[in-house]
Amino acid sequence: MSASTPTPEAPSVDATAALPADLQDERLIASQGVGGFVRAFLSRLRSGDLGSLPVVVGLIVIWGVFQMQNDAFLSSRNLVNLTQQSAATGTIALGIVLVLLLGEIDLSVGSMSGLSAAILAVGFVSHGWSLPVAVVAALASGAVIGALYGLLYTRFGVPSFVITLAGLLALLGLQLKVLGTEGSINIPFDSGLVKFAQASFLTDAVAYVLVLVVVAVYVGTRLRSNQRRTAAGLSTTPLATLALRAVALLLLLGIPVYVLNRDRGVSYMFLLFVALVVIFDFVIRRTRWGRSVLAIGGNVEAARRAGINVRRIYVTVFVFCSTLAALGGLLAAGRLASANQGSGGTDTNLNAIAAAVIGGTSLFGGRGTAYSALLGILVIQSISNGLSLVNLGSPERYMITGGVLLLAVIVDSLSRRSRAAHGRA
Repeated sequence: MSASTPTPEAPSVDATAALPADLQDERLIASQGVGGFVRAFLSRLRSGDLGSLPVVVGLIVIWGVFQMQNDAFLSSRNLVNLTQQSAATGTIALGIVLVLLLGEIDLSVGSMSGLSAAILAVGFVSHGWSLPVAVVAALASGAVIGALYGLLYTRFGVPSFVITLAGLLALLGLQLKVLGTEGSINIPFDSGLVKFAQASFLTDAVAYVLVLVVVAVYVGTRLRSNQRRTAAGLSTTPLATLALRAVALLLLLGIPVYVLNRDRGVSYMFLLFVALVVIFDFVIRRTRWGRSVLAIGGNVEAARRAGINVRRIYVTVFVFCSTLAALGGLLAAGRLASANQGSGGTDTNLNAIAAAVIGGTSLFGGRGTAYSALLGILVIQSISNGLSLVNLGSPERYMITGGVLLLAVIVDSLSRRSRAAHGRA
């Protein structure tokens, strides 16, 4: 370089402070590498952009407390049970995450799951349908109900709270009607659904290979993203940071798999739930439909003026929510090997909604990830499982879960105010 060639100057502190928060992060990462990445992360935390950090910390605390009370809590056998217990309600909670991203709610997911279980049991056991036909019929019922909710909301402007509350009662009545006088139907233990939900696990080798594949896909995706951002003149994730993330992901997945493999291993049902979370996370973050959902949840009028088909988004979200509730009902029926008048009842509805909120999805719409369902249901089921191990019953479980839910909403409200004050809303 010749002496006359000017060298680029780092932006002044005042100039950087005048930039929007996201651009400040870009400047820090571009100019300071790993150190800038860490400073940008800490800056987001100070401004209230907490992400999943509160629920992760809470989950660690819950596990630590119950392990001190009963050393069987973190045993391989109990953790396998915990994952199986989480799959059905977690799948329902994933649908709740989608409607919460729009700033809406579905109060009928418990009843929808019970109805789908009833349709499956009656069709498969009482009428002799093949299992695939019974499963498709149950899932189709969820899609139809979700489409009806969406049309009622978009055409008549009835609040989703009222629509789905009415749906809760109507679907419960329909569930009782479908079951008829029998009331309870046992699903054969040798059926594919029951085997899938109760006795299907990955072999140790397959589970470890799957972990390596996930880490390799993550690294490849991030490197490709770095290439695109470099071509666009944007900051990239430093290679050292990427390597640390890859190692952290390897440990995050590898250690639980090792622990679960000491007993029965990773169940197919829980793997299906995790796969759905990963798929919907990609859809929400990387597709036009997902970005439209977040835009509508942030400001529906601005989204409409930007050319987004708001009605179509509302309908499809309600369809996804009810279909996932139906799938959760099928998984629950398979795990219990039966469908009855209590299927989808008790606290299924409340646990699914609480899991989505506790996991970090905002009640105000526009913020949250599919991983909220995974983290939230692990918190809910950990509390339930842990209290059972220390011989405490439903009263304590309801009170503690209610307190955790209230705390999650308070944290969400305070972080929302902080983000707005720091220009990150």
